[in-house]
Amino acid sequence: MSSDRTRVKICGLTRPADARAAVRAGADAIGLVFYPASRRCVTLAQAAELRAQAPAFVSVVALFVNPPADDVRRVLDAVRPDLLQFHGDESADFCRQFGARYLKAFRVGAPGLDTAAALGAACQAYDDASGWLFDSYSPAYGGSGQRLDADLLSQVPRGDDAPALVLSGGLTAGTVGHDIARWHPFAVDVSSGVETAPGLKDVARIEAFMRAVSAADAARMA
Repeated sequence: MSSDRTRVKICGLTRPADARAAVRAGADAIGLVFYPASRRCVTLAQAAELRAQAPAFVSVVALFVNPPADDVRRVLDAVRPDLLQFHGDESADFCRQFGARYLKAFRVGAPGLDTAAALGAACQAYDDASGWLFDSYSPAYGGSGQRLDADLLSQVPRGDDAPALVLSGGLTAGTVGHDIARWHPFAVDVSSGVETAPGLKDVARIEAFMRAVSAADAARMA
């Protein structure tokens, strides 16, 4: 799946003011982390407050890492996210069981995902996902600011019948244009690249990132 405009998700939000800033800047989605080991993890109460900052046509994404199924159901009931994001080693059957649209993340370069052939094959098990997200491999399951080895994406299935390709992993206003020009992703996902500290977004960095995405799209279509 491709698009003339690259969608943007700002992930790891913890403060309502940051969510509002992301929306004002033009973000298509905001991400809320429900992984207890993350410094960006939010409670159900925080998540409900953040969810309230998202107007019509801005999606709310709930991110999990190897969660118990009951934890996912609690978030679905309390927060009502538009999309689930599974960022760990969840099986396709696990992701599907909730009857909700989901995004499956792949930690590019992790054991078993360290060749282009292996990564491409792994994606195909999740062929009903709304998108495949490619992040860099790190023990912290994302938000590390590390760049992924994009050469490993060369055998990821592309086309109108494939899930949307979402790039993550160390993106900043200074790097995102290169990745958009090279890969033409459907969307990009940024967290640490628009922060002053984990979970604390910076308005100027958000705005700069959005400008960089718009400039890259304009250059690609010229």
